[in-house]
Amino acid sequence: MSSIIVLGAGMVGSAMAIDLAKKHSVTVTDIDRKRLEHVKAKCPPLTTAEVNVRDAAALRAVVAPFDLVICAVPGFLGFTTVRKVIDAGKNIVDISFFPENALELDALAKERGVTAIVDCGVAPGMHNFIIGRYNELLQLTDVETLVGGLPKVRRWPFYYKAPFSPVDVIEEYTRPARFVENGHTVVREALSDSELMEFARIGTLEAFNTDGLRSLIHTMPQIRNMKEKTLRYPGHIDMIKALKASGFFNSGTVRVQGTDVSPLDVTSAVLFDEWKLGETEPELTVMRVTMKGRNASGATEQVVYDLYDEYDPETQTSSMARTTGYTATAAASMFLEGLFAERGVFPPELIGKHEQCFDYVVGYLADRNVRYTRTSRIIQ
Repeated sequence: MSSIIVLGAGMVGSAMAIDLAKKHSVTVTDIDRKRLEHVKAKCPPLTTAEVNVRDAAALRAVVAPFDLVICAVPGFLGFTTVRKVIDAGKNIVDISFFPENALELDALAKERGVTAIVDCGVAPGMHNFIIGRYNELLQLTDVETLVGGLPKVRRWPFYYKAPFSPVDVIEEYTRPARFVENGHTVVREALSDSELMEFARIGTLEAFNTDGLRSLIHTMPQIRNMKEKTLRYPGHIDMIKALKASGFFNSGTVRVQGTDVSPLDVTSAVLFDEWKLGETEPELTVMRVTMKGRNASGATEQVVYDLYDEYDPETQTSSMARTTGYTATAAASMFLEGLFAERGVFPPELIGKHEQCFDYVVGYLADRNVRYTRTSRIIQ
């Protein structure tokens, strides 16, 4: 049995802590006492601790006794938290989806003799594992990922509920989107290039550019065309574009009746209730990863991985927490079992390229009823 500490007791962090507690000694931390009390009530074997990850000394002290750290803090805290944990000489799996380039920490991780697995959610995360594996099997030329987390019931005006903090969702809507076209990195505004797509069991969804390729741009430069798009119900994007164009996502301040306020802070506070996903509210995750490349026989093959997953009423765990969190706990378990022991910073594609690691993660998810369907065909 290994000792694990989970930083962050939100919806995903709690799901990861509960999952890992089945086989390991797990402590979960948060700055919010109520969150800790809630997860403890759901899983009494967990140990809880109030910790502010911004306090470097407190963070270093609290992670010291543990074999592995799981980081599930908000994105704006992610990079500095991961850096502090690595500097403390602790192995870490991270799902915080921060805007900085995690590979900048590779030299520090090697120096400290640490393994850091980053961006280990659903996308980024599982789609990286898939692409990393098929980069070994095919001479990939084209990769497209479409992914979204959605409520099962569409409600006006946003047709959306967030399984994590609205500020992280807004970050996704404002961070410039990078993709690769004909071997060149292209940067466009988030929410651009919207298109309607059809999905079984759901119907029509709208896809738009977001910055989900991340490390793939650096680690898979030989793939000439790569893009990642987020999926939402039609109508959501128009609402978001209107808010964005009107300045509601601006991080600066405006003066209102003699007080300086941040439009982004106000918008996040308002949307927190509007977008808050109820603990037992039915929702779903859909993802489609499409890859094209030349196989060993010289033919051009298209391989597609599809995911459709729903809220689990038995464990009262959201689909986004399951598909995101269990990918990270799969990576954590794989590491603790010794299947991957290299030192440095590793996005999932650099681990998924190893068949044993890829099969372990897919099997771990399937054991928790998160199932990916694979299809392939020769297209010429």
